[in-house]
Amino acid sequence: MDFSKYSILVVDDQTGVRRLLQETFREEGYNVDTAKEGAEALVKIKESPPSLVLLDMKMPGMNGLETLHQIIKDNPAQVVIMMTAYEELEVVQEARKLGVKDYITKPFDLNYLKELIKSILCKTPKG
Repeated sequence: MDFSKYSILVVDDQTGVRRLLQETFREEGYNVDTAKEGAEALVKIKESPPSLVLLDMKMPGMNGLETLHQIIKDNPAQVVIMMTAYEELEVVQEARKLGVKDYITKPFDLNYLKELIKSILCKTPKG
């Protein structure tokens, strides 16, 4: 399957996580960009909306939920998967209300994440 038509934006304050996900999904054939915090992600999404955003929940400054609110306000159809090291039920419920496709907990299984993203993008109309 040709994934080069899909773009993923990885938003995480941890350099290692950004690098790992960037390398993993580039190897799969996706176009991958990264942002280290919410404000940077919002600029990148506005300039060129990705097919999917992998968004960390815990970040300094604008946290993942605040970033998600703004993403959905600006582009209600944006596909987002939340990443969190903490399964906070009320935060997950809030994210789901805002339309998050799914959420994963860290440390995550890369093979599971690859399959999740593939299944979401194959069901999501490009545009």
